[in-house]
Amino acid sequence: MRRITAVISLLFLTLIFQSHTFAQESEVDREYKLEAKITGYTGIGGSIDGIRNPVLQAKKGERVRITIENGETLTHDIVMEKLGVKSESIIDKGATTSITFVAKSNDTYYCSIPGHRKAGMEGEFEIIEATSEEVVAQGVPPEKDGEPLNMDFEYSTLNNWTAEGEAFEDQPVSDRSTAVYGEDMSINSSGQFYVSSGGTKHSTETGTLTSTSFKVIHPYAAFKVSGGALKETRVEILNAETDEVIFEITGNDHHRLRPVVVDLQNHVGEQIYIKLIDNETGISQIPYIGDNIWAHISFDDFRFYSKRPEFPDELRPEEIVILPPRDIIENAGLSGEEAVKEMDLPDEFTVKLAASEPRVVRPIAFTIDDRGRIWVAEAHTYPEKAPEGEGEDRILIFEDTTGDGKLDKRTVFIEGLNLVSAIEVGHGGLWVGAAPELLFIPIDESGNKPAGKPQVLLNGWGYDDTHETLNSFRWGPDGWLYGNHGIFTHSEVGKPGTPEDERVKLNAGVWRYHPKKHEFEVFAYGTSNPWGLDFNKYGHPFITACVIPHLFHVIQGGRYNRQAGQHFNAHIYDDIKTVADHVHWVGDNGPHAGNFRSGSAGGGHAHAGAMFYQGAEHWPSRYDNTLFMNNIHGYRMNADKIIRKGSGYTASHSKDFLKTHDAWSQWLDFRYMPGGSVYAIDWYDKNQCHSPNPAVHDKTLGRIFNIRHEKDEYVQVNLKEKSSLELVEYQLHANEWYVRHARRILHERGPDEEVHKALKEILNQNPDVTRKLRALWALHVTDGLTDQDYIGLMDHDSEYVRSWAIQLLAEDENVPDRGVKKIEEMARNDNSALVRLYITSALQRIEPTRRWNVLEGLYAHSEDADDHNLPLMAWFAAEPLIEQDMDRALDMAMNAELPTILPYTIKRVAAIGTDQAMQALEETEKKLKDKPNRGQFDQAQQELDLIFGQTD
Repeated sequence: MRRITAVISLLFLTLIFQSHTFAQESEVDREYKLEAKITGYTGIGGSIDGIRNPVLQAKKGERVRITIENGETLTHDIVMEKLGVKSESIIDKGATTSITFVAKSNDTYYCSIPGHRKAGMEGEFEIIEATSEEVVAQGVPPEKDGEPLNMDFEYSTLNNWTAEGEAFEDQPVSDRSTAVYGEDMSINSSGQFYVSSGGTKHSTETGTLTSTSFKVIHPYAAFKVSGGALKETRVEILNAETDEVIFEITGNDHHRLRPVVVDLQNHVGEQIYIKLIDNETGISQIPYIGDNIWAHISFDDFRFYSKRPEFPDELRPEEIVILPPRDIIENAGLSGEEAVKEMDLPDEFTVKLAASEPRVVRPIAFTIDDRGRIWVAEAHTYPEKAPEGEGEDRILIFEDTTGDGKLDKRTVFIEGLNLVSAIEVGHGGLWVGAAPELLFIPIDESGNKPAGKPQVLLNGWGYDDTHETLNSFRWGPDGWLYGNHGIFTHSEVGKPGTPEDERVKLNAGVWRYHPKKHEFEVFAYGTSNPWGLDFNKYGHPFITACVIPHLFHVIQGGRYNRQAGQHFNAHIYDDIKTVADHVHWVGDNGPHAGNFRSGSAGGGHAHAGAMFYQGAEHWPSRYDNTLFMNNIHGYRMNADKIIRKGSGYTASHSKDFLKTHDAWSQWLDFRYMPGGSVYAIDWYDKNQCHSPNPAVHDKTLGRIFNIRHEKDEYVQVNLKEKSSLELVEYQLHANEWYVRHARRILHERGPDEEVHKALKEILNQNPDVTRKLRALWALHVTDGLTDQDYIGLMDHDSEYVRSWAIQLLAEDENVPDRGVKKIEEMARNDNSALVRLYITSALQRIEPTRRWNVLEGLYAHSEDADDHNLPLMAWFAAEPLIEQDMDRALDMAMNAELPTILPYTIKRVAAIGTDQAMQALEETEKKLKDKPNRGQFDQAQQELDLIFGQTD
């Protein structure tokens, strides 16, 4: 009978998994609805309407459903802490999910996504004896000259108040009126009338409304307020003699008027007055983001109380996340020389204008060649792709021939390209991203001109959204060309002529291309519109992104938090989140609302460029292990400190490195030079965000800047002229510029016994692990190591060398049996979480039939249960095995110390949906009942209840 129920329920399985309700569910006794944002859950409807993280109540034994609706495009869920009940994760704005449970004891609900609970997504659940009727506290209005003042507006006048500006014209407003709020909005005024500075319909108007002064006659007061959580829309209570503000509060981004209690114990007998302030227009400066309808304040019913009144829906100041006033940006539309004068950066640094319009216009990408010359791509066709043959994009080569930081020599390399978004130099040519194509343009012996026509290496790159195309080219330490790809552009990549069913689908993530093998693959999936990529000194890639949290440590085979849409594999179930412990915007209205207000947090949500500065040892040590990125809406370079934690990293916000104080500045990328200085390109434009409308962009501007520490030098060099052994010596150089370029040239030259001997000496004898890694990478790209060498390195003292040996052995997806055997041993016994992370990554490149024993070893590490990466990376490697042997997978999962493996395995088996699958799940449920520690298996039991349509 159980299996029949299960088969029936499987017909609705997809719906069940989306909503986390039950297939054969009876009516609940009590239901709550909440809007989910990263700074908290807000009540929807009833007595909790508009309340942030409301106390949810139920009688013991009642069946309760809590439904959350996503208020932003970000991953959220809801969990009951004691009960262990957890909803499905939702990503898209407007998506819903729910939990249903029996009320047993007081509990806490929260969001389990890392960092979200700390950010404010947490509330209390309370068991009550009985539902009591709401008692509304009674107060008295203020008086003046023996007459009550007009504090409830019930005579429909503004007597006792003075209005300035337009916001409070035609006030008060009736609760029956739809002039300021929509028909479906319950205002909750005390009587028929209240005042508003425009409501959601006229929120652009500004002004103030000030009351006459009056005496404080009781120790407490209360009034009702609604509107925006904006610093410039607020209610103030002021001392009438000193004009000192003794209390202030904003709205909470909600239309429902909620009572606010004011403690006036220290002000009894004093004269005070009330001021309603609306200095906020709410007008958006972003073309594709609408105006802020919460740029208003509404007010009603000020009264005094002899004792502190109690209101079940009281709005407390600490409940509100207030958006600060707009950042003051002093400048816009400056010349290049003027822009430099306005910039702030640390004392030991200077910045120079290296080039500007008309010598460089719309620089979208750049790179540095082996001679220290700067190659710049000009994007003249953006934001629209030109008709075939009519492209106007071009590639320029700049040189500083005098050492003053100015790029005095300029050469046009090629013109007539179309929708260029990325470039890199190497292997005899220029690599160009120009959707729908990845191009290779050979360079002649002079280094200044093409040696032939552009060659199409790959096509099928999408340009649905022309600012989310292939971008951020970087040579990886393993010799591959790496790049990023945005989420709202959909690509099907392959060599010209590749059939559609053989093409690689990609719409967000990191990809790579091998310059000699001509192989293409997706390195990792997810994020949003990443437009910055770099490798730290251990060769670990990081990317910067927009809209969602901004920073990700990228692991081969990883699936990462998506801004929108679903992963290609429907059985991922969850993805890896940001390593950052912060965001660079403020407020709970989503990242776009924080733009132009987030100077205190780092500037805003839009990031471009990524650079681990490894150019000179004389730069201050505070910049070690720091990732620099530009913050477009913050007009500054952010600097995030990257620190090892568990298998990966965590990132904290450091002091911003540079501020331009210029609203048109939009730095897109940075590169350091052989002398240690840094060049940066600036897409200088009046419009700070992408728009498909060419008219909103200024197509005549562009800058290149040179940032110098006082000890940076001017260096002229041509690494192509160096011998191979000299290039090996450069692997020990303090400036990573030499290391990377020398390694790539060695890659171009190919295998060399003398090179291999010298590199192995560094690998075996140099005490610095970063130098060992450099030698390892150079040996790899020059075919200097065998599979047996990599297997031998898996016993190395350094976790970094061991982990890289695993990745490089698995690169060709042909790991020998002795290699798998060694990895199996390491999965059980290696004490490094980083090594175990690389094992989970490599497993995805090993045939599923050979993964079982390795996974069993990984599952046994209880210390990895709370790791940022390992539980999910282990699942990504395990998921393809489920269809091969469901029983074995379930048995292994039953004994796993990684908490998500068993519930995810149960879900995956259920998705198969056969009788055999249902029987396997029934057997699993029987085994669960025999487990002594039931709490450890609660989530697994909940999945089984969900599948079989049963509840407690």
